[in-house]
Amino acid sequence: MKLFGVVGWKNAGKTGLMERLVTEITGRGFSVSTVKHAHHSFDVDHPGKDSFRHREAGASQVLLSSRNRIALMHELRGAPEPTLEELLRQLAPVDLVLVEGYKRDAHPKIEAHRSVTGNPLIAPDDPTVQAVASDTPLTLDRPVFDLDDTISIADFVLAEVGL
Repeated sequence: MKLFGVVGWKNAGKTGLMERLVTEITGRGFSVSTVKHAHHSFDVDHPGKDSFRHREAGASQVLLSSRNRIALMHELRGAPEPTLEELLRQLAPVDLVLVEGYKRDAHPKIEAHRSVTGNPLIAPDDPTVQAVASDTPLTLDRPVFDLDDTISIADFVLAEVGL
């Protein structure tokens, strides 16, 4: 599987860019999966529901299945957080995996940047950032795209991963 990341500071436009890239790239006939890193606890389950009750009772894994989707929840219960590599091994094969977050990992990435946040760029100190998608013109030693130019960004990502 080919892998490409989207990184950036909070409110930089990562999720919107991910969403637009998935739409654009799948629209071109490629299969895409995504991995999103969360820096906080999250829940896809709701208190009182059967699967929530299973987890609360101590189940290590809870698999939900319907004719529309399946979801596998794995409780770490003190175990270390899996690495990106370990998580990728759990995915079904696709043409491209887009990763939101995991900015410290070594895979190629594009940085989403919004000037209004006032955050510094990650790219100048990170050679794994292959390009920047920004809402303001920048002069860098790598490609800079308009944050909303999804077609050009998708072209770049697909070329970088050889698709």
